[in-house]
Amino acid sequence: MEPRISLITLGVSDLARSTAFYTRWLGIEPATDHDGVAFFATGGTRLSLYGYEALADDVGPGFADQQRSRFPGITLAHNCRERHEVDDVVAAAESAGGTVVKPPAEAFWGGYSGYVADPDGYLWEIAWGAFPIADDGQLTLG
Repeated sequence: MEPRISLITLGVSDLARSTAFYTRWLGIEPATDHDGVAFFATGGTRLSLYGYEALADDVGPGFADQQRSRFPGITLAHNCRERHEVDDVVAAAESAGGTVVKPPAEAFWGGYSGYVADPDGYLWEIAWGAFPIADDGQLTLG
């Protein structure tokens, strides 16, 4: 197997609202939007938005009946090239309709980061400092 994450799909309660949020925040239109799924072309990995119940049904019987947790144990991340960009990206998310959960601040690991939630509560860490961004837009790990 080649190690890669090709697609991250978020089950959303209102596809139109979430598509509008990500369009405003990312500054790009969905690459494709068909059959009730919106796909955004981001650097290396694609982000897709799919109706929550439809996604749960695709996983299997009974998944749509399970209660969602405020913190499901996963976060998404956007790492910035420069420290000051963290504040800009967090402000852009808030302006697009997101909620600042943790304002940007110095992090225990030596960087600078904050958290925002999208309209469905999916958490995004906006960070700078731990892993530099290479010229190709990928994280430098190590």
